[in-house]
Amino acid sequence: MSTQTIAVLNEQDLKDGQMKEVEFGEGGKVLISRLGSKVYATSAYCTHYGAPLAKGTLTADGRVVCPWHGACFNICTGDIEDAPAPDAIHSFKAEVIDGKIQVTAKPSDTRKENKARYPTLRSTGYAAQGPGVVIVGGGAGTLHAIESLRENGYEKSITVLSVETYAPIDRTKLSKALITDANKVEWRSISELQKNFGVHFRTGVTVTGIDTKAKHVVTKEGEKVSYEHLVLATGGSPRRLPLPGFDSENVFTLRHVQDAQKIDAAIQEGKRLVVIGSSFISMELVVAVSKRKLASIDVIAMEDYPFERVLGIEIGKGLKKFHEKQGIKFHPSAKVNKIRTNPNASVAEGVELEGGVFIPADVIVAGVGVVPATEFLKSSSISLERDGGVKVDEFLRVPNVDNVYAIGDIAVYPEKTTGDLRRIEHWNVASNHGRAVGRTIVGKGEPFNKIPIFWSAQGQQLRYAGNGVGYEDVIIKGDPSEMKFVAYYTKGDRIIAVASMQFDPIVTYCSELLRLGKMPSASEIRAGKDPLTVDISTVDPKTA
Repeated sequence: MSTQTIAVLNEQDLKDGQMKEVEFGEGGKVLISRLGSKVYATSAYCTHYGAPLAKGTLTADGRVVCPWHGACFNICTGDIEDAPAPDAIHSFKAEVIDGKIQVTAKPSDTRKENKARYPTLRSTGYAAQGPGVVIVGGGAGTLHAIESLRENGYEKSITVLSVETYAPIDRTKLSKALITDANKVEWRSISELQKNFGVHFRTGVTVTGIDTKAKHVVTKEGEKVSYEHLVLATGGSPRRLPLPGFDSENVFTLRHVQDAQKIDAAIQEGKRLVVIGSSFISMELVVAVSKRKLASIDVIAMEDYPFERVLGIEIGKGLKKFHEKQGIKFHPSAKVNKIRTNPNASVAEGVELEGGVFIPADVIVAGVGVVPATEFLKSSSISLERDGGVKVDEFLRVPNVDNVYAIGDIAVYPEKTTGDLRRIEHWNVASNHGRAVGRTIVGKGEPFNKIPIFWSAQGQQLRYAGNGVGYEDVIIKGDPSEMKFVAYYTKGDRIIAVASMQFDPIVTYCSELLRLGKMPSASEIRAGKDPLTVDISTVDPKTA
């Protein structure tokens, strides 16, 4: 289809630092942005989950940030700046003629169903010979590392060794929606990664060791796979409790598609579900199955309120109130003594708490966190932290080892918000780690300074940005009991993290304020300052 040129807006109706969604022809929409005297036109929707970008955040350095999950695009080119978006957005010609902003585009490219543009790949690696990049792990970090490598012109081979049996998936949907078909949640198929990105993607491969001097990894079968650059992206393994009965056939953890399939098959109408742990994954699963007409859902929590340690008591109270209205029964500050089994010991009958309280169950799911999947590194020259994580520098490089990187759940890295070394188990962090490592390998690296962002389905969408570990106080605007609030986490007079429900785009806006060093102080927030009034969009302050 040929392009069309349409006058979409009067120039005077778009000020410096503003963006607007406008109609384009029949059924099309375009995002118009202005920075200084320059006008830009792009797709109107995020390529992650389709959020309207006009409701997001525009920054003076040319970024548009999705209001939902923090995906970020370059408004000049449409290229991906930050995960979790797997695809770029379209960039259209925009110019001002006779006081009108005119956009030239293919009408089909402006429709929501065609919002995505394939990343601009500057290499496909088809002619690659010899060792190149080997990535151990097949999750979100791996996908974004692959894309970043090819976007930035990496020409050598890319080999992925994944213990999983499918391509990289949107793992967040396993707990949020209990999706059981890998094809429905994979970002790109293995055949697409092979054909378009030149990746040798090997599934069902267990890596058992690494020789950093010889520069090869060793598989369970004894195969040696040579590398020039090695990216460790193995993620986490669900924590298993050292309890009698934990290995019963109706006791589950949730990490892989196969786990979701087993849980889905077990949690049927009339069944009694016990969830051990009130983690985000646990409570997302509870939300996902709460309408299945189960006989009962019991949550055994180590805290008095869900997410109390991360979000604080008041927000924990509000979320507990919501879940209790859905029929969920909490057992706060409880400790599991054992999982009681029937005489043949293959099926659990319920959970016994310290003190003798017994909770009967047909299905038990443990969501008590993950541990870094780094057992295979114990015999290597790579040192592990006490929790099994891998310490890296600001470029995500493993110190004192040539051309080895660690990303995602296993990486202990210098986190920008606090400056402390942290291991952060956020899907978005792993994705952005992958993008950063890709640039570093091709010689375009910069210190990793992305602000952590995560989200959780808790009846309403909970959004969070920053790193609130060790926060000293929380300033709450709104009403957590109604699940409509903004919470600011403080350390001294600094805001180090922000959480919200039903206040978009406050969290993603604050993530940009944290990135730019413009976040208001705790004193200012207490005095009533609204972070959304801090200008980060105008190029010329005189036009604000």
